[in-house]
Amino acid sequence: MTLLDARVALQKTSLVDYPGKTAAVVFFPFCNLRCPWCHNGELITQGPAGRQSLIPLRDALSHIEKRRRVLGGVVLSGGEPTLFGALPSLIARIKGLGPAVKLDTNGTNPAMIKELLASGERRPDYIALDVKFAPRRYAGLEVSGAPPPSDARPIAERLAESLTLIRQSGVPHELRSLALPHEHFTEEDVDALAPLAADSPWHFRAFRPGACLDPAWNAAPPTPPERVASLAAYARSFL
Repeated sequence: MTLLDARVALQKTSLVDYPGKTAAVVFFPFCNLRCPWCHNGELITQGPAGRQSLIPLRDALSHIEKRRRVLGGVVLSGGEPTLFGALPSLIARIKGLGPAVKLDTNGTNPAMIKELLASGERRPDYIALDVKFAPRRYAGLEVSGAPPPSDARPIAERLAESLTLIRQSGVPHELRSLALPHEHFTEEDVDALAPLAADSPWHFRAFRPGACLDPAWNAAPPTPPERVASLAAYARSFL
């Protein structure tokens, strides 16, 4: 299968996924994590709705090229885009069309991030890295045998390397955490993540139920704004 034959999902226009830019969002199927609250579960598990949403990558690139004068950016999301082996070539191709490129990643594949940052034409213009909770708790999310198979280190080590690479690159970036309900994300998680965050921008968002990978999470309450603000304030005391 060639690069252009790969199948992805496409959101043609977004005003919220790339800070300050009108963007298209390309979603890659598959992920090496299984977060039960994930809103893209059909995409990463290739359920019927997920498969139906996929189009050839050539069609997504055609849309981007046609709207290159309108789109300020393209967001590469998922799923987990760093599992896509041809990601460096794709970024170079999109940047050649004009739009800036933002990468959304879970940070568990530092080898790909290192490869992307090594070349200007393949380097994302913005990176958003999701930090779920304390790294020691990731073991319950990781899919056994999932890529990247060449890196068997604990996720905590891979996250730390990814964050170091991103910070040292000078690429604008942010960390993102979802304020999960029922004490699934607490101040103890902030304690564990703060050394990794260092001086990086760190954003907290509220959990909203609906279309979760684990249907049980659809019955969970949305996170109150005051809880999100409290966690952000606590993180701010470290940074």
